[in-house]
Amino acid sequence: MTFELLCFYFFATVAVLAALAVISVKNPVVAALNLVLTFFSMACVWLLAQAEFLAVALVLVYVGAVMVLFLFVVMMLDVDFAPVRKGFVRFLPVGIFVAVVMLVEMLMMIGVHTLQTPLTGDPAALAGMSNMGWLGRSLFRDFLLPFEVAALILTVGLIAAVTLTLRKRTGTKLQKPSHQVRVKRDDRVRLVKMDAVKKGEATP
Repeated sequence: MTFELLCFYFFATVAVLAALAVISVKNPVVAALNLVLTFFSMACVWLLAQAEFLAVALVLVYVGAVMVLFLFVVMMLDVDFAPVRKGFVRFLPVGIFVAVVMLVEMLMMIGVHTLQTPLTGDPAALAGMSNMGWLGRSLFRDFLLPFEVAALILTVGLIAAVTLTLRKRTGTKLQKPSHQVRVKRDDRVRLVKMDAVKKGEATP
């Protein structure tokens, strides 16, 4: 057994245990920290598979940005997750059954695809380049149009999510850019003509 295989078993075991802790612990902060550990362990597995870009993206995007933001939101909101977890034990057998069926289906599809696809070498090694260099060249030269389309779809989804979740609350002041653009000088400034009054004199 090689050292890389031992590292793979170690990282995979930690990732599985941390993933189980995410759905089993009661404290949401602890669950978020276990999810961070899961992502970091899977990034180590990607490094062992010589997929450096995926490992770095997993750490920077999910561990460094998404999960830290999620952790801050959970800590600041102090949400009571007790009512949400009331039906966890009752629906646990159904969830386990569905998860097992999905796992079997994925393994069957992976097995069929592996049998039908001829074994080829690493394309990055065949091209004499590093994994990240080959991925960058393929992404921005051969698949530039699908990359731009995916970015556009994600942008549209982000705008749609913000629009759908926007709720107007009563008693709060909101800025309306359309009204601010159409504003005129007469709407903002009002000149009032008044007679001069000396100090000490009463106004009529």
